[in-house]
Amino acid sequence: MNNNVANKIVVITGASSGLGAEAARHLAALGATVVLGARRESRIKVLADDIVAKGGKALAIETDVTDRASVQNLIDTAVKTYGRIDVLLNNAGVMPLSPLEKLRVDEWDLMIDVNIKGVLYGIAGALPHMKAQKSGHIINVSSVAGHRVLENSAVYSATKFAVRALSEGLRAEVKPYNLRTTVISPGAVQSELLNGVHDEVTAEQLRNFVPGIAISADSFARCVAFAISQPEDVDINEILFRPTKQQI
Repeated sequence: MNNNVANKIVVITGASSGLGAEAARHLAALGATVVLGARRESRIKVLADDIVAKGGKALAIETDVTDRASVQNLIDTAVKTYGRIDVLLNNAGVMPLSPLEKLRVDEWDLMIDVNIKGVLYGIAGALPHMKAQKSGHIINVSSVAGHRVLENSAVYSATKFAVRALSEGLRAEVKPYNLRTTVISPGAVQSELLNGVHDEVTAEQLRNFVPGIAISADSFARCVAFAISQPEDVDINEILFRPTKQQI
């Protein structure tokens, strides 16, 4: 049975670990060709080799989503290698939470550069190809924090609210080109995001909360596959999911 994932060319940013890596494994197992982008080149090469060893198709390309030319190279290389891009998964993200009063402005800038501008650079790179093809699917990753603002998450939430706004605006604009758009908002899912929290008080709060409820990254991978696998006339615009145990 055709799952509508098989044979698709899927470009994934932030593919070196966590949600991106698990999505790559899952989609490759369903027959997609995955093009992996991340700053940690050695890790995506290991992941690509593992996927290929299991019979899948994968290509690793070092990518910094804060650099527009780097993102453009990722997408253009995918198109040059495989002839098209069917899906862009804008997954790269960072989450250095802290109270605003700590004035960790460099971390605010990083979240804006990765979580917002990185998504925009992905859209800018993929959209011309998809318009020309009159087909394609852009999937952006927001968060539960893009639906509600919690203590110490003001800037992170702002970036994830922005991803949802960008996704809705994109959805409205690409109808003439037969494109699909999805925004996925995970709750507490196992990833390396907590490693980027450098404010000790906030980090301790998260360590006391997240590990006890977090679900595995394959939950995210299944949501991505679900959105892609729908018939081409079905556009899954938004998925919000949490662990069953998560209250907020």
